[in-house]
Amino acid sequence: MAKFLHSIGKSVIATDMDASKTDAAKILDVLGIETQVGFHDQKTFNNAAVLVPSPGIPLTNTFIKTAIDSGVPITSELDIFFEHNEQPVIAITGTNGKTTTTTLIGDMLTACNMTTFVGGNIGTPLVDHLMSKEKADVIVAEISSFQLDISRHFAPDVGVLLNISEDHMDRYDAFADYEKSKWSLFKRQSQSNTAVINSSIKGFETICAKLPSKILSFCSEKSTDITHNATIGSNTININVNDTCHKIKTNPLVQLAGRHNHENIAAAILSCLAIGANINGIKKGLDQFKNLPHRVQWVKNINGISFYNDSKGTNTDAVIRAIECFENKIVLILGGREKGTNFSQLSSIIKQNVTSIIAIGESKSNIRNTFKDTCPVIEAQTMKEAVSLAFSNAEENESVLLSPACASFDMYDSYVHRGNDFINHVNELKGI
Repeated sequence: MAKFLHSIGKSVIATDMDASKTDAAKILDVLGIETQVGFHDQKTFNNAAVLVPSPGIPLTNTFIKTAIDSGVPITSELDIFFEHNEQPVIAITGTNGKTTTTTLIGDMLTACNMTTFVGGNIGTPLVDHLMSKEKADVIVAEISSFQLDISRHFAPDVGVLLNISEDHMDRYDAFADYEKSKWSLFKRQSQSNTAVINSSIKGFETICAKLPSKILSFCSEKSTDITHNATIGSNTININVNDTCHKIKTNPLVQLAGRHNHENIAAAILSCLAIGANINGIKKGLDQFKNLPHRVQWVKNINGISFYNDSKGTNTDAVIRAIECFENKIVLILGGREKGTNFSQLSSIIKQNVTSIIAIGESKSNIRNTFKDTCPVIEAQTMKEAVSLAFSNAEENESVLLSPACASFDMYDSYVHRGNDFINHVNELKGI
């Protein structure tokens, strides 16, 4: 963002409290961008013409709040991108499935011979496209609630809301605030825009009645009075858009197993059709797609016990969706840094499907207390110990699933770091 603003002639100061960001600061310094690393100066904030905070920084941050209270305006990376972007945008949000759906949409459009830029919360900043010389027919953007919280103008051509479940309760005062943030993706759309929404989300009919955009709905629930544009069966997804029907077979898609992934597929298909893609290319992109790492990713089978890495499962709803993918019993590795997590939401599905829990990280004592009457809970100090304990407690034809329901930052740099560590220790196991 600092690079982009500098490239269009703005005077920029980039500041980060993290003293380890010196290498990033050197890159900016060479470009003539002033940096303040390892500290914040309130005068810098108060004297700014506008603040552009990273989405990960809450607006309750003392430096930001003090500046806002003194009259300094604030804007978001989304709004800056939206102001300068000229290509149509598909924006995807939801508690779970954002990255999978964003990547899938990009692959589908590519298979339709459409050039895409895939970015946003998925890892590549959207302003990278603005600085790139590469052309794009469509921008496919993963959008987080944190990005939406400070957006005032962003309006995607196609907005996608996959689901809403409890998450980031360490950031929001109430779940209703988090729900409002997700729904705000559609707030500034017009009649010429499209909203692709999971009708099982609470308040769907009431909220959609107030939206100006065209609504395309999808749902995997069997009992509903709503007529959907995509209905999900056990082996097919039926698409009905503009009085044209398509039947998409899902049975061979072992890489995208589970009800939640079939919802992701339905949302991706509707989004691509809304932007003008053809169904044959969409099917081709779907057939070629492989599930992303750290999302119910099969690792290996040892002594008839299969190991799966779902390190991206950082909230309780993600864990429920992961467990629903399995027909056999599971030894579950659970835990990490809590985000206002209500573990009791897992009680029902754990009672039905989990034989034992291996608890890790800062939350292990909370996990033990929550599930002590549900199934055996064993605490582990390290991932190596957790993998070993899970292996010794699993029976033949059962699965070991790492799906933590927590952030990784108590033990790891990221969910990727955690997932890779799990894979490494699984690969070190030897069959008996």
